[in-house]
Amino acid sequence: MQRPQRGTEQERQLVREAGITLIELLVVVTIIAMFAALVGPRLFRQVGRSRVTAARAQINSFQTALGAYKLDTSKFPTTEQGLDALRVQPEGVARWDGPYLPQDIPADPWGNPYVYKFPGDHGDEPDIISLGADGNQGGESDDADVLSWKSQ
Repeated sequence: MQRPQRGTEQERQLVREAGITLIELLVVVTIIAMFAALVGPRLFRQVGRSRVTAARAQINSFQTALGAYKLDTSKFPTTEQGLDALRVQPEGVARWDGPYLPQDIPADPWGNPYVYKFPGDHGDEPDIISLGADGNQGGESDDADVLSWKSQ
């Protein structure tokens, strides 16, 4: 192919066809923004749900460890002893055969400590509560508490 001479109409036509126009760039950016507006909220809802699922899994793990603790000691840890009794033997507790958890007691998925209460207000089992994203009792959506006595 023969190279066009500098400044000729043919060269100017090649230069125009080689680049991206501002209109084309704006169309692409608009499409990306529309996609993000549609998909973004759905992704953030999933993050909230996954944290609730993780909190439920941790609470179930605590309940399993508390069951083993009770089998060994014939009672659950008191509120004052808390979940730490699953890792470190409390004073005056005979037949403790722990630790009952392989790692230290984690914070809930939002970084707040779990609330432990025994005797609990909801049956013979201890109450274990994650206070949700806001770290306060009650709330809705992501701020809702995750409770050991509720399965959902």
